This record gives sequence, structure tokens and C-alpha cells, in this order.
Amino acid sequence: MKNTALYIHIPFCKSKCFYCDFCSYANSEELMEEYTQALCSEIENCTQNQHISTIFIGGGTPTYLNFKAWMKLGDVIKKLDLDSNLEFTVECNPGTIQEDVMIYLKSIGVNRISMGLQAWQDRLLKLIGRIHSQKDFVDGFKILRNIGFTNINIDVIFGLPTQTMEDFRETLEKIAAMKPEHISCYSLIVEKNTPFGRMYDEGKLELMSDDDVEDMYQFAKRYMNEYGYKQYEISNFAKEGRECRHNTIYWNLGDYLGCGAAAHSYIYNKRYRNEENIKKYINRIDETGSAVVEEKENTLKDNMEEFMFMGLRMMKGVSEEDFKNRFKKDISEVYGAVIDKYTNLKLLCRERGRLYLSDRGIEISNTIMSDFLL
Repeated sequence: MKNTALYIHIPFCKSKCFYCDFCSYANSEELMEEYTQALCSEIENCTQNQHISTIFIGGGTPTYLNFKAWMKLGDVIKKLDLDSNLEFTVECNPGTIQEDVMIYLKSIGVNRISMGLQAWQDRLLKLIGRIHSQKDFVDGFKILRNIGFTNINIDVIFGLPTQTMEDFRETLEKIAAMKPEHISCYSLIVEKNTPFGRMYDEGKLELMSDDDVEDMYQFAKRYMNEYGYKQYEISNFAKEGRECRHNTIYWNLGDYLGCGAAAHSYIYNKRYRNEENIKKYINRIDETGSAVVEEKENTLKDNMEEFMFMGLRMMKGVSEEDFKNRFKKDISEVYGAVIDKYTNLKLLCRERGRLYLSDRGIEISNTIMSDFLL
């Protein structure tokens, strides 16, 4: 039996946020049950001989899925070979939290909820195309606590158009006062083929300066630390022992299976990508039992690059011993010049057999990580 993380993608949304470039679709509710049937088939097919250590159901908006579809999905999940210490996360959006669905999710083993707030202020929520209000978030959080969820993550975005430092401070203050176990802070990235991307191209979207975005990030790091949230990855902060184990598997280049439209997998040293169109996904599963549209075997070079690129996202960085055990090469033999360059600049630290970014290094992490591409 192989220890594997399982990601399940639910691509349905009530409406699409203006910044979102994930595989998600609004106005496709009529496909929910047919999609779930295909999804269940894929899960059954690809999890044979797999011991599932973590599950993460993301989207889209998983909690927008109807109850009948959830019960179908739950029946399949209950039959899997699940770890006794399973971490089972479901993403949700305020405004889609139905008490009966959440009680059902808890009954099938869901023990971690990731909730997308993004900003505290209703004017900002409206500006970025969110369907919920601040009140919806507070009410939803209370429902989750009352049901008995004791591990909740809140997502926030900084660097939003018209957002001030005072707005961001208030967002973090209000969230910290609610005492979730985990907070994720992401900087706004304007992607092409999104409403924000098109507005930006037309000169209709004014973005914050890089310096102001960096000030917000530094503030978040200080504030989170003061409130007992330890930063363990570039964008993630957690109470002691509440780090997201599923995401840590990605960052450690562990094996994971992705089921659903547009899902990715990395297992047995191969990367797979699924069809992202919902109807085509359903047809592929019905006809062949697989929705994979791209398959690629990782080379040694690919794996070394990904190990460094992903590992340096974490505050603890990468283990030199782990590198040697995986790749049968000393890390200095492969990356000596790059390591020397950035340790001399005090952007990279090398201590006790580990390499990790300094505080200043984190600020320009993308530049540093790109130097680890061979």
C-alpha cells in the first residue's frame, strides 16, 4: 500500500470572482450530479492500492454542491483505505454554508474547513466579486464552531484595489479575535483571462505599488506572530500543530492523486493533468475511465528543481540529507554556486544541515527560486 494524499476538485461556483483563474464554472448547476457520478468513478479507479493520508476537497466552491451529490461522494470516500489520523479538509465560501450539509461532512470524517473571507469590508468584497457579506462570514464561522469543527483556516487577500493598510489591519484584527487555527494571506495576482486581467489591460484597474504590497506582507508577518500564529510557509500561518498537512505534502514533493476536472497528480514519478471542461471530463470518464489529457515522467533534473522550488517556500526550507537520499548527489555538487551567491548576500541561510530563505530572501523569493532552475 502506498501513502498518498488525495485532492478532489469541485468546479461549481454560484458566481465567479473577478480575480479567479481556477477551474470553476458558474451557471452549471444542472451538471452537478452527472459530474459527481463521474468523479466517484475516477476516485474508485485511481485509489486502488492507495492508503490515503490526507484529503483536500477544493474548488470552485465545494459547499455549493447539492446535498444529493455530496451523499454520493461521501459514500465513495467512506470506502477508501483511510489513515487513522486522516486530515480531511473541505473548502467553503461564506454564503454557501448550509448547516445540514456541514453536519453531513463532519459525519463522513471532514475535520478541517478552509473558509474564503478575503477581506473584512463589504465594499472590498463587492469590488472583487465575492457573493457574501462580512455578516455571512461571521454567521458561517459560528455555524461551523457550533457543529464542532475545531480546525478552521481563513483565507485573506492583500494588495486589493483601493484597499488601505487600515483595511488590512482591521481584517487581520477581526479574524484573529475569532481565533481560527490557521490563516492564509495571499497577495493579489492579476491573471490574464479574468475580469481583473481584462480591466487591467484596458487601463481600468489601478493596482497598489509593489512597496505598499510589501508593507502589507511585512505587517501580516508581525501581526500573525504577535497573535500566536507561526509562519511555516510563505503565505501560511498556523497555531502550534495546526499546519496544513496536505499542502505540506506538495511542498515536500510527496505523492498525491488529483481527481476531478483540471486536477493534477504526481505519483510514481509522473505528473498527470485532467481535462478541465466539465462536459468533456464527464465524457472521458464515461468512455475510458480516465480524464487524463497530459502525462509526463519527471526527470532527475525536474525533481531536483521542484524539490528546491517547493521546499524553499517553507520557513524550515530543505534538508541537505533528504536531498542526498532522494537524488544520490550532494546538494553543493548541484547547486553550490547558487547557494554561495545567496548565502553571501544573506538572502539564504545554511544551518544545521538545512537551507532556508532569510526574511529579506522571502521578499524576493521568486527571483531566488528561479535561480534553482538548472
